[in-house]
Amino acid sequence: MERIKVIIADDSDFVRDGMKIILEVDEDFEVLGCAANGREAVELARNARPDVVLMDIQMPEMDGIEATKIIVEENLGKVLILTTFDDDQLVQKALQNGAKGYLIKNHTPEHLKQMIKSVQQGTGVMEEKMLESLARGALSGKEAGGGFDASGYTERELEIVKAVADGLSNKEIAARLYISEGTVKNYITTILSKENLSHRTALAVYYLTGKKA
Repeated sequence: MERIKVIIADDSDFVRDGMKIILEVDEDFEVLGCAANGREAVELARNARPDVVLMDIQMPEMDGIEATKIIVEENLGKVLILTTFDDDQLVQKALQNGAKGYLIKNHTPEHLKQMIKSVQQGTGVMEEKMLESLARGALSGKEAGGGFDASGYTERELEIVKAVADGLSNKEIAARLYISEGTVKNYITTILSKENLSHRTALAVYYLTGKKA
């Protein structure tokens, strides 16, 4: 099996070094390099062509939001955002720029690895705690005139949307609804097309907050 090629971008030496050690001892991963700011991350991505870029949001010179936009526009790799609990609005901006998901920094090594694998395989990922935070803000968003529009959806499609917003993988959704993973994937593709959204994380944000990221 070919190793997943990763770049780590964070202005904290501690975070960069810790993640590098975690990934390098696993034969499934290859760390191509580390960056201390968004500008370095973009240059590394241009030169090394990673599968996944672990991207901090708040960095000097160029932040992770702008770096994500460039990396996605130039098709240099998939971006997984590194975040803290109070970065909700910044995370949504990064999602708008094409990030495939976000990772809370106080993760376990195994959780980090699994989320990187999911992103590399094309599955958007969302942390449970961030889902809860978005859910708490959903009511105020709907009161302001927004809200998820459920019209035009079948009952089964709505079940799929809710399961995505619950953070379930395709395999978990299939088990919950007693359908195949292929059927789940087809439903999600159709739903994303209906809403003109690029990935499932953006769908979850829309369902929970009424706002399209």
